[in-house]
Amino acid sequence: MTLLLMIAGLFALILINVPIAVALGVVAVIAMVASQGTDILPNVALVMFDGATKFPLLAIPMFILAGAIMNASGISRRLIAFASALLGFVRGGLAVVNIGASMFFAEISGSAVADVAAIGSIMIPAMKQRGYPKAFAAAVTSSAATIAVIIPPSIPMILYGVMSDSSVVQLFVAGIIPGVLGGLGMMLVSYWMARRQNWPVEEVFQLSNIWRTFKEAIWALVLPVIILGGIFSGLVTATEGGGLAVAAALVVGGGIYRELDWRFLREAMIEGGLQTAVVMLLVAASALVGVYLTEMQVPQQLAIAILEFTDNRYAVLALLNIFFLVIGLFLHSAAAIILVVPIVMPLISAVGIDPVHFGLVVTLNLGIGQQTPPVASVLITACSIAKANIWEVSKVNIYFIGVLFAVLMMVTYLPMIPMSLVELFYR
Repeated sequence: MTLLLMIAGLFALILINVPIAVALGVVAVIAMVASQGTDILPNVALVMFDGATKFPLLAIPMFILAGAIMNASGISRRLIAFASALLGFVRGGLAVVNIGASMFFAEISGSAVADVAAIGSIMIPAMKQRGYPKAFAAAVTSSAATIAVIIPPSIPMILYGVMSDSSVVQLFVAGIIPGVLGGLGMMLVSYWMARRQNWPVEEVFQLSNIWRTFKEAIWALVLPVIILGGIFSGLVTATEGGGLAVAAALVVGGGIYRELDWRFLREAMIEGGLQTAVVMLLVAASALVGVYLTEMQVPQQLAIAILEFTDNRYAVLALLNIFFLVIGLFLHSAAAIILVVPIVMPLISAVGIDPVHFGLVVTLNLGIGQQTPPVASVLITACSIAKANIWEVSKVNIYFIGVLFAVLMMVTYLPMIPMSLVELFYR
């Protein structure tokens, strides 16, 4: 009953345009005062401060900043040129290049919004100029950008790791196979649609062109090797990997390519700072909710109630898939992870689901939520760049969402596939 009242109060505040972080804090403080009196108020600031100062969270602004540096220094452009030389001979090649470039960019930024802004600002105008429908250009760019939350480093995975006390590095490793399969699946869908619509082949396959663009992009391609190699080898933590990403991007973009646009970088840093502040305020407010719910034993009561209905792990996963797909319609991924994950973790432990496996399930569900209105933050960004109607784009995007859903089902019910690398290297 307590949980239902808090959720009702939270959504009531959200519906009158109260920011989610503020609504979380208000609901938590009211609940704490109602149950424990005003003597609890001095602890509110301490709990919020402690919740927002966890070391792994420092990786979030670092990876956002690394993505901004890439976009301001010609790194993104070189990655796109190499992807075009490598994949442009396929029919509908610009769509395939778009997906390939997003997969490269995802290995550094970890943010789907940063991905769609960086890749979309270059690829969407180019696709429209070559005769691709703007709805298709926006759809493929938007869905390809969601790969950034699956392929490491992933900001939602960092948040999940903090909220669930799971290994961020193992989450990163577990995301490799689903991310690659998702990218390949989207490429196949793009090729199928291109054959149906007779869209053009962009360029002839030429080894000389591949070699030329590879030489120009080689330092950009080295960045993921440095960052992910350092994290996976254990030389640096995921948080330190974020700092390494910033340093490497500065060296490559500013020192080697010498194309760093300081005015653009300043604007991107301000935007990244605002994004980080929103996430940190969410984390701080969620700490209040978490403390209250833990003291009231609400997560444990929820686990008991569901276990009385079923203790089959796959049935539990099916229920949670439906739940996360629904809340993904209304909440940003960060807010959903921060609000829901601490509540359901006792249930996950009770039915014997690996928390790393569950982290992948959560991430994919909320990645789909980035593509489904009304919130659909990544889809809206792509539509804004393409100047396309969100509902027209959604009609095309359903095919790419189908790919993401197929990957979700594979991750949910065939966990040995995504978890194989984790088992190989860490267990």
